[in-house]
Amino acid sequence: MRKRLIRKIDLEMLLSQTEPHPSPQPSLEQYTIPANVAATILYVAAYTCNDIIDETVLDLGCGTGRLALGAAFLGAKQVIGVDIDKTAVRVALKNSEKIGLKNKVQWIVADIGAIHGKFDTILQNPPFGIQKRKADRKFLKKALEVGKNIYSLHKSPQTDETFIKKLKASGTNTVLVFPSNFIKRFVEGRNRKIKAVYAMLMTIPHMFNFHTKRRHEFVVDLYVIKRR
Repeated sequence: MRKRLIRKIDLEMLLSQTEPHPSPQPSLEQYTIPANVAATILYVAAYTCNDIIDETVLDLGCGTGRLALGAAFLGAKQVIGVDIDKTAVRVALKNSEKIGLKNKVQWIVADIGAIHGKFDTILQNPPFGIQKRKADRKFLKKALEVGKNIYSLHKSPQTDETFIKKLKASGTNTVLVFPSNFIKRFVEGRNRKIKAVYAMLMTIPHMFNFHTKRRHEFVVDLYVIKRR
C-alpha cells in the first residue's frame, strides 16, 4: 500500500524501463503507450481523482503492461491486466519481473468480452479504430459495464497546429477540451457522466511498413468517466 506522493518523473522513468511488443500487429493497433502519456493518465487517476490508491484496477487491453504496472506502483489494492494477445501478456509478465512488481499484477490472456465482475477503476488504451472502424466501442462498452471510474484514451479529432503548439507549451502537457458528441451520447446513454476530457500529445515511432515518417505525432483525448 503506497501512501506517499510519487513524483511523476519517477513514475515515467519506471515505465520507460519496460519492453515494447516484439512483433506488434497492425490489425490490433498494438502501439505501446509512451511512458510520458501513461504517467499522465495515471497521475490524473491517482492524484487528481483519487481512483488508484487502495482501489481495484482493471487494465483492458493491457498490452505490455504499462498502465497496469503504473497502477500497482502507485498503490492499487488489486490490479488485473487482460489482453487477447499471448505474446503481449508474456512481455507484460516479463516487465513486471524486471521492475520488481511480479506479485502485484494478475495477467490474463482473454478477449475482453470474457471479463465480468465489478472494479473500482478501469484504465484503457483501446484500439483507436483506424484499422478497424469502431474498434474502441467494444472496449468502452465493457468498461462502462464493469467499472465505476473509467479512464479511456481515444484519438482526438483535433489536428490544428495552433492547438498542438498550445499543448506543447502547457505546463502539464494537457489541455481540457470538450468531449466528442458520439462518446458523450454513448456514455450518457448508459447513465454515466464525463467528468473531464484531457487532450495530450502522443508520439509513436515508425513501426509498420505503411508508416511514412520516422515519428508520428498526434493528439489523443483522455476521457474521465464517472457514475452519475
